Amino acid sequence: MATLTESRPRVVARPLTLSRDKVLYGGLLVLTAIAYLWGLSKNGYANEYYAAAVQAGSTSWKAWFFGAFDSSSFITVDKTPGALWVMGLSGRIFGFSSWSMLVPEALMGVASVGFVYVSVRRWFSANAGLLAGGILALTPVAVLMFRFNNPDALLIMLLCAGAWAVTRAIDSEKHAARWMMLAGALVGFGFLAKMMQAFLILPAFGLAYLVAGRSALGKRIVHSGLALVAMIVSAGWWIAIVELVPASARPWIGGSSTNSILELTLGYNGLGRLNGNETGSVGGGTGNPGWGGATGVQRLFGGEFASQIAWLLPAALLAIVVLIVAAGKAPRTDRTRAFTILWGGWLVGTGLVFSFMQGIIHSYYMIALAPAIGALVGAAMMVLWRRRDEWLPRATLAGGILLTAGWSFALLNETPSWNPWLRWVVLITGAIAAGAVLMVPELGLNRATARRVGLATGALLIVTALAGPAAYSVSTIATAHAGALPTAGPEGAGGMGGRGGMGGRPGGPPGQTGTQPGTTTGTAPTGGMRGGGGFLGGGGISSVSSELVALLQKGSTGYTWAAAAVTANGAAPLQIAAEVPIMAIGGFNGTDPAPSLAEFKELVAQGKVHYFVGSSGAGFGGSRGGTSSEISTWVSENFTAQTVGSTTVYDLTTSN
Repeated sequence: MATLTESRPRVVARPLTLSRDKVLYGGLLVLTAIAYLWGLSKNGYANEYYAAAVQAGSTSWKAWFFGAFDSSSFITVDKTPGALWVMGLSGRIFGFSSWSMLVPEALMGVASVGFVYVSVRRWFSANAGLLAGGILALTPVAVLMFRFNNPDALLIMLLCAGAWAVTRAIDSEKHAARWMMLAGALVGFGFLAKMMQAFLILPAFGLAYLVAGRSALGKRIVHSGLALVAMIVSAGWWIAIVELVPASARPWIGGSSTNSILELTLGYNGLGRLNGNETGSVGGGTGNPGWGGATGVQRLFGGEFASQIAWLLPAALLAIVVLIVAAGKAPRTDRTRAFTILWGGWLVGTGLVFSFMQGIIHSYYMIALAPAIGALVGAAMMVLWRRRDEWLPRATLAGGILLTAGWSFALLNETPSWNPWLRWVVLITGAIAAGAVLMVPELGLNRATARRVGLATGALLIVTALAGPAAYSVSTIATAHAGALPTAGPEGAGGMGGRGGMGGRPGGPPGQTGTQPGTTTGTAPTGGMRGGGGFLGGGGISSVSSELVALLQKGSTGYTWAAAAVTANGAAPLQIAAEVPIMAIGGFNGTDPAPSLAEFKELVAQGKVHYFVGSSGAGFGGSRGGTSSEISTWVSENFTAQTVGSTTVYDLTTSN
């Protein structure tokens, strides 16, 4: 009788092999990591608004869970805290620093490139995946945001992972439900990174599976329902906790006027972004026409957005047409059609929302389009390349090359003094590549020669497509970026038609005047730092004097907040520099009704706030009235001002 050991099937060890595709894939990830990590510390604390919250979360679990701005948990940032959780945990493990905060963002970028690669490779080829991943890795706005501490890096990684999960669900019949539930959970956690922006891809994800899934229609509907449930649970558990916890036991919800996470979700960070009714946001009220320029399909091709994302946007739109034609009358489960619905739906759906939304929009939001552009161009390029012996695919490929070369020339021409030779290289290379695509198949070359010429043509094609965005990406890596409004590329890169509104280079929304607490001027810092500068945080820490840091650190003992300052952006540099909790009156820009004057008076009477750091009308709270203005006036009338360094400070323990 056979023993138990003998009855077991033999396990055959398979030697680990490194194929060309694996080596190139690994090389893509390694090069992406090097690019995203290179000189990362030059960005300092990047967006100091979020950096202060990361610092708070690295020392207080309550602040970490709720996404509070300060370790004493007075008010939250105006987003859900998913991205802060990752950076805060890194800060707890390695200590809070620029590196511990930004390295996770860079690694999320590497992971995003990896997910795009495996998704495209699965249905097309390794070469298509490499091209798709490379396009994402070298998109200027992606390089910018994967080296920054805004929530976008986590959002994009989760959505790319979600697209991969939908791809696996379409391929699978036995485990399709599991893959769809995973996709739903990933999108749900994307909501916890950047709220309702995560949901823009839902129509594309759902339609791709419903159309092309292998299971019967009834099962596909059930699987989609399970994915929706998984998404709601993944996104909703934190929302439910915040709503159920008494307001007295948690921070004020920043960005809301009623201390409600639901109001923030549906208002300022939800429907308000679509219709412009963003009460509680920057400027508040209905409509913010100064942000993002005029609405319409031209928005993404001009103004401040073009140089960030539009390099291959025309080619990506052409790619959708190519893939639709390639799918033709193929069966329902055809992968090319499913791919087009998935990634084309992502690009078109998100692009249309960005084009026509009337609320606040910034150029760095465009990173949400980069994965879809990479996937579509990579896939369509391979489809056309494989069929370049046929006249129509060959002509289409040549036309796409010329379109890309001409468009890149136009974008590079917007910065005529920056590497002026580059635009001509792109244009000439594109013309040569297009001519080679058209003519080589007609020459009757032998196989070996045709292969060599084909490789050379492919190299020229890649140079045409990526030289412009790669150059902008190198410039982005070489330049320090900080503030709330960072932009990629060289100075002066505003895209076609100028900067397109108030969301571009250093500056502020309409009506912004005065100085930030701890600064000496109201202008953006100099010295090569790119972004919003003194406006909305960023670079402000460099202007916090050592005398003020010493005062805050010494004066924090025995107090819940070492000081209070109007706006979180005014408080952020103080908190980061002194490493003590600072109360951010009015939240992000001073318009939140927290605290009220009566509440602030009570906190001062209880000895919970030591100092008030003055400002000269900085933030909208100080210049447009409201509780921030009332508190500032009350403090100035009842307490004696002193100058510490170059900053006005009031000691709230000693009244006039």
